[in-house]
Amino acid sequence: MTALALDLDEAVVGRRQRTLLRRARFVGVPLAVALACLAMYLYVQSQDLDNIERRIITFANIRRAAGEQIEIALWATALTLVIAVPLGIALTRPWARRIAPIVIAVANIGQGIPAIGLLFFVYIQLVRSGSTATVLGMAIYAILPVLRGTMVGLQQVDRGVVKAARGMGMGKGEVLVRVEMPLAVPILLTGVRTALVLTVATAVLAAFIGGGTFGSLIISGQAQGRPLAVAVGSLGAASLAILADWVGGIVEDLLRPKGL
Repeated sequence: MTALALDLDEAVVGRRQRTLLRRARFVGVPLAVALACLAMYLYVQSQDLDNIERRIITFANIRRAAGEQIEIALWATALTLVIAVPLGIALTRPWARRIAPIVIAVANIGQGIPAIGLLFFVYIQLVRSGSTATVLGMAIYAILPVLRGTMVGLQQVDRGVVKAARGMGMGKGEVLVRVEMPLAVPILLTGVRTALVLTVATAVLAAFIGGGTFGSLIISGQAQGRPLAVAVGSLGAASLAILADWVGGIVEDLLRPKGL
């Protein structure tokens, strides 16, 4: 009884520690980003900016760049989910398992291509709109983690659980929706989180094809020889990527089924 009580106490303490660490992460990450942005703001305000720097480093430009980068990332992630999740489900079905290695190989090739090259290809060959081409390019680039997350999540479901559900009279579709997908959610969400961070981080490349984002500040600063503008754009892009991972972690915790 004493050993059992000690094990229960350790489990409770461990659960509390994990809860405290999770809460500290939820508060600490945005606080650290806010402090970094505040420090940059105070530094910029203390500098004697020339006309070019004042034209590049403006609140309107920063707000527009942030909005463009977030919009591109959200659309690209949504498109990735629409493509990769159903495809991942289909490739785990018996009738499609033979072609699964081929599809995975193609997805590997898509992510193996340099992102900037993929964007230019989409822009030149498919869509002559910088933001739209970036959404398509980033969706292609981020398919692999979501596709793998979906497939691995479904494949790790205990076949005994599936057989038990079928034995209770559930159809294949009902087993997929009510049994397999809920059990696959933790791994699937990890892939979605990776894709979100990937699209937010690489969306800065949209500036090379006229898509805006913080890349426009970086390119303008580099072209005009203004390292301060480059630093502001780089901090903005990095902050969005960190916050994207933070938001993904919160969503992952909220949507993870209890007990998994």
